[in-house]
Amino acid sequence: MRAAQGHEAAERNAGRNAEDSFKHTLMHCVDRSALVNRFVRSRIVRAESLAFSANFRFTPSMPESTSIDSLPTAAFLERFDARATAAVGGILRFDAFVDLALYDQEVGYYRQDRPRVGYAAGTDFYTASTSGPLFGELICAACRTLLPSESLRDYTFVEIGAETPGGILTGVSAPFGTTRAVSVGAAIQLGGRCVVFSNELFDAQPFRRWIRRGGEWRELGVIAEPAPDGRVHLREVLMPLSETIAPFDSDIQLPDTAAEGYLLDLPVAANALLTAIAAQPWSGLFVAFDYGKWWGQVSHETPGGTARAYFRHEQHNDLLARPGQQDLTCHVVWDWLAHGLTTHGFAEVQVESQEAFFIHHAGEFISETMAAEATRMSSRKLSLMQLLHPANLGQKFQVLHGRRK
Repeated sequence: MRAAQGHEAAERNAGRNAEDSFKHTLMHCVDRSALVNRFVRSRIVRAESLAFSANFRFTPSMPESTSIDSLPTAAFLERFDARATAAVGGILRFDAFVDLALYDQEVGYYRQDRPRVGYAAGTDFYTASTSGPLFGELICAACRTLLPSESLRDYTFVEIGAETPGGILTGVSAPFGTTRAVSVGAAIQLGGRCVVFSNELFDAQPFRRWIRRGGEWRELGVIAEPAPDGRVHLREVLMPLSETIAPFDSDIQLPDTAAEGYLLDLPVAANALLTAIAAQPWSGLFVAFDYGKWWGQVSHETPGGTARAYFRHEQHNDLLARPGQQDLTCHVVWDWLAHGLTTHGFAEVQVESQEAFFIHHAGEFISETMAAEATRMSSRKLSLMQLLHPANLGQKFQVLHGRRK
């Protein structure tokens, strides 16, 4: 999940009671069991906070934009036309549009040489890694727990989709034999004993888009066409039936019944990426931080779809605005990714909230961190609050992990 600064105030108000309890925990609790017990006792307050936060997070925040600065650039339109020339009616399937907008070598968002993550001017979102080295330290602590009786010196830590050359272990005294940060678009080569890690990698993959029309599912695409104002606009249109193919190679089916206009954003490229990673000859630990839902939720509880756009710390639903200059994301489907791991021989596959993952697998490190600075609310404690608190990132992110021996 991309976290937008514009939503922080509302979420702080929603979680004020939970935050007071959490601050007390951070200031005074140095025992892991006491920490977990306090988290359990605060469940009622947390549930109320999460109910508001979840509704706020997924409510459409702005209508589709038609302002001049949201229109595609001439460079983007040139690349769009190059791909659309071979398409029937000049319509790009939606996943092809997303691939162009995010990963095209010339105009793709993730190909731009500029900072995207953080709080500085010109950035678009913040995420767990924004908390600094603490996030990497927590990951290392969790790996020690998840690989018991093993020396991490025998493992290579591989971060896939790293935003910086050093990845999340920048500034961290890592316990691994070697570390490697694989940037977006770089070849992924794995072998031997590895800890394969990613942070918001899978939600940033191209996705297909379907809509319920006239009692059947129709796939959506994107077309570029001149508007009355003389400018070229991008518009969502129905794909020709002759160009529509089933979105799955498995037994997963689109729901037989859904309300007219129900949108399904299907992260099929995320599945393909996980398969490409899991199929390689390596053993060890897979850990992916991301945000997603279960198939039952996606297919029955999100009528507006799960795709979102992020630009300058604002979340909105105009996926066609300023293509190549804004981030596009889509919730992963945890059932599919977990199945992909088990199919390739991974065991102990679990999905946990970020909060639960760190409490369960890095609890001792958390206790030691709080004990070291028990008399003050330090920057490290504030970072812990950001990473663990349910109204911040603790419940917004989930963690898929599994092990293959």
